[in-house]
Amino acid sequence: MRSRPLLVAVALISSSVAALAANWPQYRGPGASGLDDSAALPTNWNIATGENLRWQTPIPGLAHSSPIIWGDRIYVATAVQAGKSELKVGLYGNIDSVKESEPNQWRLLALDKATGKVIWNILGHDAVPRVSRHTKATHCNSTPATDGRHIVAIFGSEGLFCFNQAGKLLWKKDLGPMDSGYFKVPTAQWGFASSPIIHDGKVVVLCDVQKDSFLAVFDLADGRELWRTARRDVPTWGTPTIVTAAGRTQIAVNGWHHTGGYDFATGQELWRLDGAGDIPVPTPIVAHGLIYFTSAHGQMRPMRAIRPDASGDLTPRDSGAPNPASAAIVWNHDKKGNYMQTPIVVGDLLYGCADIGLLTCFDAKTGETRYSERVSSQGQGFTASPVSDGRHVYITSELGNVFVVPATDKFSIVATNRMDETCLATPAVSEGMIFFRTREKLVAVGRQR
Repeated sequence: MRSRPLLVAVALISSSVAALAANWPQYRGPGASGLDDSAALPTNWNIATGENLRWQTPIPGLAHSSPIIWGDRIYVATAVQAGKSELKVGLYGNIDSVKESEPNQWRLLALDKATGKVIWNILGHDAVPRVSRHTKATHCNSTPATDGRHIVAIFGSEGLFCFNQAGKLLWKKDLGPMDSGYFKVPTAQWGFASSPIIHDGKVVVLCDVQKDSFLAVFDLADGRELWRTARRDVPTWGTPTIVTAAGRTQIAVNGWHHTGGYDFATGQELWRLDGAGDIPVPTPIVAHGLIYFTSAHGQMRPMRAIRPDASGDLTPRDSGAPNPASAAIVWNHDKKGNYMQTPIVVGDLLYGCADIGLLTCFDAKTGETRYSERVSSQGQGFTASPVSDGRHVYITSELGNVFVVPATDKFSIVATNRMDETCLATPAVSEGMIFFRTREKLVAVGRQR
């Protein structure tokens, strides 16, 4: 049975997420939850006719970076080069990189949330990329983060940048060659994707790359490095998550050989777990007093729930001898995880969508599978992570088809909406509006006033 202090701490986290729902300050919103239940989103819209379409604004360049929101502003990052950049979507196993030698302009834009008007568009960095990208990736995959006064962004392999509300560069940090790619073929460079997060006046950065990987915390005010902890794992693409529970604040990170938790104040390892998919992409999420992890590729694609008070090495022993620390793994499914998408918890249910469009619904507390169904019979890939208004779950395919599923334990498709462009970025949700970053636009969908 969980202790009362742990339950109280988790309840405080849930209330804090609800209070910040109007703001969507990082990848997948508060705590990477993907949830804003403050108002109902429309289930149907039509880009061609304008039904439930608030506005659409062209965004230059190529990026999978998601929009973030604070107050009446939306911030979005992009990478711009001469001509139209190649992007290959779909279900394929090609590990090739895109060979490019032209300079990119990494830019940060601020837009008015109500109208989509561009308030400012500033140049953050101009250079030839230091690392190549995958044919399905971009040089701007990482989502910025904000506390309302600062905006921090990772511009591909070029480092960490911090701006103020007016778009003025305050500081930047060179993080070294951020070479993310296939660990079996080091020359296959795929592009960096982990996003920075902000907590308690500090910036958290996870840099799992081919060599010299680390987790680090920087001072938000001036960029001073406060601590750095070395990691030994294959390249990963997930974003770290802050977990405040069990009397401590930790940073949860996904991995293959080193999924784990680190002390937020010091960087000291609190717990670790070996064994998962060998190309870890999804971000950890927190709900019901548990931390949820998933990954895929290779022999395993687990979906698992771990107690936040875990300590030590949780890895089950091959000899069959019991490992007391493994009791912190509350439930685990070895073959029901996700490759690209971060799962989402809505109420008592956890939803995970595989890259082939297979949506699996679990009881979030027990791990019991409620259903596992394909949202589409067509051969289309799914990269963007699902989001929800607490009533429905919105699942976007790479072709820009948005499938609306009830947030219940019974599967059905309420509606399918076309964005008319490819879409690999995870949407943002705020106050009854959902914001899609498609190949060439930022699109605001909301009920007609």
